[in-house]
Amino acid sequence: MARDRDPGRENIPAIQKLRIQHAKRDRLRFTSHRDFQRAFERALKRAGVPMAYSAGFSPHPKISYANAAPTGVASEAEYVEIGVVALVDPEKLRVVLDEVLPPGLDILDVVEARTPDFVARLEASHWKIELPGTSQATLDHALKLFLEAPEVLVERMSKSGIRTFDARTAVIRANVEMGSDCAILQVVVRHGLPTVRPDDVLAALKKVADFAQEIPPRVTRLAQGPLLEDGWSVGDPFALDREATQA
Repeated sequence: MARDRDPGRENIPAIQKLRIQHAKRDRLRFTSHRDFQRAFERALKRAGVPMAYSAGFSPHPKISYANAAPTGVASEAEYVEIGVVALVDPEKLRVVLDEVLPPGLDILDVVEARTPDFVARLEASHWKIELPGTSQATLDHALKLFLEAPEVLVERMSKSGIRTFDARTAVIRANVEMGSDCAILQVVVRHGLPTVRPDDVLAALKKVADFAQEIPPRVTRLAQGPLLEDGWSVGDPFALDREATQA
């Protein structure tokens, strides 16, 4: 027996696309990407956002997620794109979505999508990796050996088995700072296949320097976007959309 279609989910084409930047903070960094998807879709419903839906017998809201941070990692630069069937004011959407999402999943910015190929602009990520129990001297030494190496192979378990790849080539810039209670590694990593994650960088450092990290690191993605002209700074991926809006 054919199911009745929900009249609120008819296949009406999207007339506007909106790009959303959100953060994943504090305890909410332990939410998986699937958990966030569920929370975000519920928030869109509670906020009354006029979502566009896909066609077919199981229509889904038109939402695209880009380069989600791993579970357990905090982030200030997560991106989502949605399609809507009625014009929405970006700032009003930011406010209402931020109100209905739990604290820690915070909406930072919303812009109207005015340009194509957004995901292609997400060329690199800037990560802050705090290493409790590791001295600045130990981390400096490990980073020096890592940067001097032409390649550092690491392993990661994938769905098809253990995968070996080079973690060195993707690292564009890295430096060590001393925080209030630990050494901090600031690192800019170029996106590629496979994506080199913060845990891959740490595995590479431990491989070249053979140091132990007994306390779990605290990792935060500070930025994600295009590489700027200097070749190592990460820019604002919304910049082109802002310029097109003002033109």
